[in-house]
Amino acid sequence: MFEFRTACGFKPETYQSQLLRFDRFCVMQNHSVPELTQDLVLDWLDSPAALNNLSGNAMAIRQFGKYLAAIGEDAYVLPDKFAPHKSRHTPYIFTDGELTALFAEIDKLPPTDEEPFLNKIAPVLFRLIYTCGLRPNEGRELLRENVNFKTGEILIAHTKRNKERIVVMSDDMLSFAKTYNLHRGIFGSDSQYFFPAKDGGALTNSRVYAAFNRAWSNATRTPGNSRYHPVRIYDLRHRFASACLNRWLDEGENLTAMMPYLRTYMGHCNLSETAYYIHILPENLVKSPGIDWDALNSILPEVSVCPD
Repeated sequence: MFEFRTACGFKPETYQSQLLRFDRFCVMQNHSVPELTQDLVLDWLDSPAALNNLSGNAMAIRQFGKYLAAIGEDAYVLPDKFAPHKSRHTPYIFTDGELTALFAEIDKLPPTDEEPFLNKIAPVLFRLIYTCGLRPNEGRELLRENVNFKTGEILIAHTKRNKERIVVMSDDMLSFAKTYNLHRGIFGSDSQYFFPAKDGGALTNSRVYAAFNRAWSNATRTPGNSRYHPVRIYDLRHRFASACLNRWLDEGENLTAMMPYLRTYMGHCNLSETAYYIHILPENLVKSPGIDWDALNSILPEVSVCPD
């Protein structure tokens, strides 16, 4: 099963921890049935080890059952609605003013004892995530050898489903990256990562999020204004997608025809993940003739979830 999923582009670690716990359960309970039966599956999901993460364990055992059935084995396939799915984050789409204020504060971030070159890294890292629509880890784990300073092309290798893609920096972003690379030669020449941590490895997710949250807090908490809407670095990617759609609408493009391009650029697996962004556009834009709702609804489920 794992070999098959890896060949399909999924990370080999997916479901490994859940199915390892299932193996241990079978050993502890002396289960020796030759196939995946309904009683075995339900006994497992009713055990304390499975209840701690019922949704994840249910999904893992369901995928295992589907795989066994697909290769001709007798296997019980758990219904998809057995366990509630984990709620997804609702994207926060930054306004132009908020984005300007956010990056102004990112540019002011000081170095820290843990990351003494954070003030050099953060302005470029977050701008790259935003202007190229990257997932946060795709920027954080970017290798120096995968940045082409002649063409502006970036090879994104550490993707969600292990499917490489190429994105292209804008002229402004490329110029910014070139200037940063000169500074990086002083503090990160021995690291393979374009945004190296103090120890030469990739910046940790917690360090990057701490810097981002600090900048967002400084950008929104002003005297007399206590409003603070929690955001994620992923929201820069969401803003990139919505900005592309808005621009195409302004230019009179047919969004249904343009979405495959956006899907490829952002590395989405399904077109429905890209089409989701149309549903979060302002109401005056979704009434545009540039949206073919009949075609859109044929590829987008009625209940949408936020894509990553």
